[in-house]
Amino acid sequence: MTDTVPASATEPLRKDIRLLGGILGNVIREQAGPEIFDLVESARVESFRIRRSEIDRTELAERFAGVATDDLLPVARAFSHFGLLANLAEDLHRERRRALHVRAGDPPQDSTLAATYAKLDAAGPSLDADTVTDALASALVAPVITAHPTETRRRTVFDVQTAVTELMRRRERTDDPVALEEIDRALYRHILTLWDTALIRLARLRISDEIDNGLRYYDLALFDVVPALNAEVRRELRRRWPDAAVLTEPLVRPGTWIGGDRDGNPNVDGEVVTTAANRACETALRHHLIELAALERELSMSERTATISSALKKLADDSGDDNPAHSDEPYRRAVHGIRARLTATADRLLPGVDMPHTVRIPCEPYPTPARLHTDLNIVDASLRAGGAAVIADDRLAQLRSAVEVFGFHLAPLDLRQNSEVHENVVAELLSWAGVTDRYRDLPEDDKVALLTAELRIRRPLTAPDAHLSDETAKELGILRAAAEVVRRIGPAAIEHYIISMCTSVSDLLEVEVLLKEVGLLDLDRGYPRSTVQVIPLFETIDDLRGGAATLTAALAVPEFRSLVDGHDGLQEVMLGYSDSNKDGGYLTANWALYRAELDLVEAARTAGIRLRLFHGRGGTVGRGGGPSYDAILAQPPGAVQGSLRLTEQGEVIAAKYREPVLARRNLEALVSATLESSLLDVEGLGKDAPEAYRILDELADLARAAYSRLVHETPGFVEYFTTATPVSEIGALNIGSRPASRKQTKAISDLRAIPWVLSWTQSRVMLPGWYGTGTAVQDWVAGDPDRLATLQDLYRRWPFFRSVLSNMAQVLAKSDLGLAARYSELVEDTELRERVFDSIVDEHARTVDAYRQITGYDSLVADNPALERSLHNRFPYLEPLNHLQVELLRRFRAGEDTDRVRRGIQITMNGLATALRNSG
Repeated sequence: MTDTVPASATEPLRKDIRLLGGILGNVIREQAGPEIFDLVESARVESFRIRRSEIDRTELAERFAGVATDDLLPVARAFSHFGLLANLAEDLHRERRRALHVRAGDPPQDSTLAATYAKLDAAGPSLDADTVTDALASALVAPVITAHPTETRRRTVFDVQTAVTELMRRRERTDDPVALEEIDRALYRHILTLWDTALIRLARLRISDEIDNGLRYYDLALFDVVPALNAEVRRELRRRWPDAAVLTEPLVRPGTWIGGDRDGNPNVDGEVVTTAANRACETALRHHLIELAALERELSMSERTATISSALKKLADDSGDDNPAHSDEPYRRAVHGIRARLTATADRLLPGVDMPHTVRIPCEPYPTPARLHTDLNIVDASLRAGGAAVIADDRLAQLRSAVEVFGFHLAPLDLRQNSEVHENVVAELLSWAGVTDRYRDLPEDDKVALLTAELRIRRPLTAPDAHLSDETAKELGILRAAAEVVRRIGPAAIEHYIISMCTSVSDLLEVEVLLKEVGLLDLDRGYPRSTVQVIPLFETIDDLRGGAATLTAALAVPEFRSLVDGHDGLQEVMLGYSDSNKDGGYLTANWALYRAELDLVEAARTAGIRLRLFHGRGGTVGRGGGPSYDAILAQPPGAVQGSLRLTEQGEVIAAKYREPVLARRNLEALVSATLESSLLDVEGLGKDAPEAYRILDELADLARAAYSRLVHETPGFVEYFTTATPVSEIGALNIGSRPASRKQTKAISDLRAIPWVLSWTQSRVMLPGWYGTGTAVQDWVAGDPDRLATLQDLYRRWPFFRSVLSNMAQVLAKSDLGLAARYSELVEDTELRERVFDSIVDEHARTVDAYRQITGYDSLVADNPALERSLHNRFPYLEPLNHLQVELLRRFRAGEDTDRVRRGIQITMNGLATALRNSG
């Protein structure tokens, strides 16, 4: 393996892992007893011996086979906890290395804003104010948090992670023996707490739990990081281009799907939508009130010694604060009045909800966050005019930026539903209204004509007391709840409605008709307007290929174009990485997405609108995962245009956003890549682009054929998949709030992408992240050295191709076909097992060989030293979890359907997801 980092540079990482692992071992010995400790320790030793090829895997597997289930559970917990602690050690090591680079005066590393600013400065006069203004006209970077079955950790676990991280930072900064002893005692205490805390909830995760899980990242990191990052980027861009109208709105604005995404989740209803919006609103208002109370304590300046603006004096005089102690402290009185108005706002928006630091005096609530921001600006301007800018630049600046970003709503809640449901509901409404009983049977043009006619009139299609099917009543209930949220909290609370499996113009217009039905769409001089934008989601390979045509046809409909114009000429389109991969395989899906983006960019340019792409990326490479910075730079020309949204889900949410240092680093990467992709030429193909595109067209077709031969055409493949992976148990166990399949079938097409990818990851095959690529390269090159040289050249020059292969190598490096063979033994049909598994093994070998030939690397991790360190230091500890999972699956399927066995399978799933970091 190639790694330019000397061993001495990684010794601190190994030292941290040994320290944390040693403390965990002591906890296990004292809490679980010497016998369990010996079982854990022997499994650990044997795992390292397996890596050194000193023993066969069957020895470890046989060791677990004879152990009682009650004794296997603490072993699974032990290795799951180690994975968690090893992650912390690796994060600290990356933090340490970054700090070393900065102290050494090294050039800033890619994916940092410092590096991006340097690149923008180097671009010189080619980036003038007009160019920057145009490129960043609708600037937005929006990580959208979504629910995921592998992200089910308890709040206590997060608290322990935070505490251990801080203690390890303190430990590195001191050499005082007494202080070190105190820190180690505290580490032991927190790791003991971790050991005694159940990793998995006893009951199935509810949507309310998922809502709370998503909201906790604001208190953990986002409230600290997002406002400061936005302020910095705005300041730096305006310093470089003072005449450019850039970032009139905050750049980084997180979003959420949790509580609004009901595609395949029958548990989402109108009450859930209301709960999600209310909890978000409560989180935002609580933060603002806490910060205002702290600000009031800090701003103790007397009007006898400080210069006060007339606007600030009026704000203080109107505050209603009659405390004699504050009589000569106008800033305190002004902030006290702001707190009072925000308290009244909270009472109006969330009646009955108990909030901290409230001030209850008669006053008017703030009608909008902008009015609150105006009052804070008055305080800011007075401080600056009085020579106290250093005070204004601290807590007040952070709060002003937070109000800009989070308002009263915190984050927009996206609504999502499948197009098939919309068609059913609209058909029933049209029938009830007497418009037509055969809507579903109409040709597409007739559907469009009928729907556009409905969008030109205000009358509803149904009445409140209408007797409707359960499905229609539920969907209308959800939309009415959304309308009430928008009316009460404001349009920023719900801005997007995503249509899964969108294939036609009528799919888009059906949702517009439903929005009209509940008052979220109205007419303006005869044309429809809505604060909620309807967003097509193109998911399958064929839908991606036809996405631009669908968008073009929709924009040709005056009513739809009017809605786009109402959003300042911007239309968002979502791209589905998960289902396209499940449909056509890794290489085909990635290329279909790239091609779709090229086509959509051209369609938007021709139509004269702005395009924003929303990337439905999962944590794993098979669902669009991988380094975000590289992924954004790998987008085609014109695809970013200053803005993007992307989903964040699974265990990667915690890996990215559980504490401020990590959140800052990951959000910086998103912002850096967005700015570079928007303002610089990063594709690098020039006039050779058409030929490169043609080559990828051919490779993608070959890869899809190879993938389809296995997944869609092999007899018995579904049986193999459901037996040789834990997919059935994902649905049976209490993991996540939604079913594993959209429909009650065993068809691959109906299976949700998360369990599809998660199952292959848990079994260490990682099939969605590589299968078909090896055959495609082999067949396309077919012994022609010139063709191989062409691919090598594309790898060197083209960020997209380089990113695809680099992400694939990461997956291949994490795959382990020796462990996968253990899972395949769960398939009793020998002929089926050998037929499918042999195909997987052969394609794996072809794909590794293709990667090596194209890149020239001998190792799969040659371009990723961090992953190499992970493989070396951490991956042997995954080995026992896989063997434990196979053993527990075997017992579960043999009829040992007990809570203990179920819990054990869940623990291994959670532990593997945590340790692999991007498993679903």
